[in-house]
Amino acid sequence: MTTDPRPSLLLVEDDPVLGPLTAELLETDYRVRLAANGVDGLHLALTGVWEVMVIDRGLPVIDGIALITALRSKGVTTPVLILTALGATEEKVAGLDAGANDYITKPFDAAELSARLRALTRTYAPAQAPLALGDWELNPASRSVRSIYGQLVSLTGKETELLAALAVEPGRVFTREELLTALFHPADQPGVIDTYVHHLRRKISKTAIRTVHGVGYQIGDAHE
Repeated sequence: MTTDPRPSLLLVEDDPVLGPLTAELLETDYRVRLAANGVDGLHLALTGVWEVMVIDRGLPVIDGIALITALRSKGVTTPVLILTALGATEEKVAGLDAGANDYITKPFDAAELSARLRALTRTYAPAQAPLALGDWELNPASRSVRSIYGQLVSLTGKETELLAALAVEPGRVFTREELLTALFHPADQPGVIDTYVHHLRRKISKTAIRTVHGVGYQIGDAHE
């Protein structure tokens, strides 16, 4: 058993230069294990205990999207930050759809990477009481939404926070800037809110979050 107080981090990066450099950068705050391909990354992810994972999008053998999808299908809930050189919204959505909790594009700023990892590993104490979402029920503690028929939809931490923020004040319309300030990193752009809203609508219902044009977003009704 290790006595090292640093949280454990699995880094899956195939670049022979960037991988070791990123590991060295992170070792100040984390116990880092570097895997150079998706197969080794999958093995380590399933057999080790990790507080957080950083996974490259373009990996040999098993790419980052397939790796994250495989982990989530096996019940691994460890927070994942995906590294990608692809900055288009559809590419980011693909990473979130696969089960990633956050993403960062290459080349990245070291301070931003560190801040995003701190956010993913920070301990939150979300409200335990379920929140109404029309006929559905949001459970922040288990990061899930349940329908009246028992259908259960799993959410990421950031999806849960966004949905809970809207559901706590159902009559309020939140601007993108308000949501960005409350839930996201200062370096993020307001468009990240749109990405997460799109992601939640795909997971739950197109009407789960209502767009108030010219203002922002409001909680909707998953069964409207």
